[in-house]
Amino acid sequence: MPYKYLPLTITHFNMKSFLPLFCIAFCFIFYSCSSYKKTSYFQNVDLSSTTIEKINNFSPITIQPDDILGISISSLNPESSTIFNFTSNTVNGTNESYGGYLVDQQGKILLPIIGYMTVNNLTTSQIREQIRLKLLDFLKEPVVILKLLNFKISIMGDVAHPGVFKVPNERLTLTEALSLSGDLNITALRQILIIREVDGNRKYIPVDLSKKEVFSSPYYYLKNNDLIYVKAGRSKYAAVDQTVPRISLLLSIISVAAIFLTR
Repeated sequence: MPYKYLPLTITHFNMKSFLPLFCIAFCFIFYSCSSYKKTSYFQNVDLSSTTIEKINNFSPITIQPDDILGISISSLNPESSTIFNFTSNTVNGTNESYGGYLVDQQGKILLPIIGYMTVNNLTTSQIREQIRLKLLDFLKEPVVILKLLNFKISIMGDVAHPGVFKVPNERLTLTEALSLSGDLNITALRQILIIREVDGNRKYIPVDLSKKEVFSSPYYYLKNNDLIYVKAGRSKYAAVDQTVPRISLLLSIISVAAIFLTR
């Protein structure tokens, strides 16, 4: 009797035939859900109502060696005040692209008439008041305006626009800094790294952006010269790594073969 092809009907299939497809579909859905969670910020924030938290993790920036302080002084003796103010772009007598007082490695600045003054680990408001008190011996009702001129942070890794960003004020949050870089790419991990140098020590600080606790972290407010590193996730390398496409193709071949073998 010659071999005849029989028409394929739904009765030829059983549950075992579909089992490989079910497994693949389940894995795909599970991977999609887990990938979505990895790209979300502040996942444990309650979006059903308004919540209020007291801000108690902010601390003012303290001055470190190599910082540059812009100091402007005025008083009821205008002519006497001019000696304390820069009239050209110099830093303690050296030509630079900005004016200001450079903090040396001993944490001191050199002021006209007043002399050396220790500013290391002091806030700008503390330094401002100390200078004002010292000027009372030379000026009538002195007014001191003091600002940190070289406040900057660096962002590198899987962000839209990595680079070095100068900050015009002394209060910058982690979320503001990431916004300056155009935000994290969709392929970036939400666990980032802050590298900070204080008093000759370097700290490596992990921060989890997927949790709302980042807002209460002592590292939410950035310091001068902080480096933020954003690590890319595995999907970032899928386009250049042929391992993942090859595995996907192999799984497809195995699933198709399994369907025919289980008939």
